[in-house]
Amino acid sequence: MELKEAVKQRHSVRQYLDKKLPDEIVEKLKAEVAACNAGGYNIQLVTNEPKAFVNFFAHYGKFENVSNYIALVGKKGEGLHENLGYLGERLAIYAQSLGLNTCWVALSFSRRKAQITVNDGEKLLCVIALGYGKTQGVRHKNKPVEKFYEAKADDPEWFKAGIEGALCAPTAINQQKFFIERSGNEVKISATGGGKLGLIDLGIVKYDFETCAGKENFVWKE
Repeated sequence: MELKEAVKQRHSVRQYLDKKLPDEIVEKLKAEVAACNAGGYNIQLVTNEPKAFVNFFAHYGKFENVSNYIALVGKKGEGLHENLGYLGERLAIYAQSLGLNTCWVALSFSRRKAQITVNDGEKLLCVIALGYGKTQGVRHKNKPVEKFYEAKADDPEWFKAGIEGALCAPTAINQQKFFIERSGNEVKISATGGGKLGLIDLGIVKYDFETCAGKENFVWKE
């Protein structure tokens, strides 16, 4: 599955089959995690570990058979939330392209029981559950499109494709607090609320926009 298609096909899935990930899939995921960590992060793939999702909050969140997850860890500092949001979505979309399902999780897991290493000066932001879903999930409901950008008569096709990708992006409590602006081939995506989670969402949205628009078609404007 191509990454553009994976962006559109990926939906949050909380119930998984009791099925082990094949070694080949695990190795591919490890390689992609290593590539993401080249920027100085400490993202970790944890497999065959069910304890992190055996607690009240996981039960309340209706998680089932979660024994694989990606931990988003990095050094504290400016830009951490957005950057890990971007890299986390890169990994989630890659997992989808391999035939897996995922779900971003900020609260409904046990940080104490999870097998995650957080070194001094680092922060664990959240995890991404992954595995073979019992279903493929359903697409979240979107706010009216005019809430996200101001359409122009000369909007190019790549920009429209990027908007479509951005609207597929998962956000905290499906709040979709972001706004997209274009000037020529310059694009700016801003968080419009949500605090630290909103910054993670910003990174997620940027990855999905970029993947569907094609990074060769535009430049980011800060």
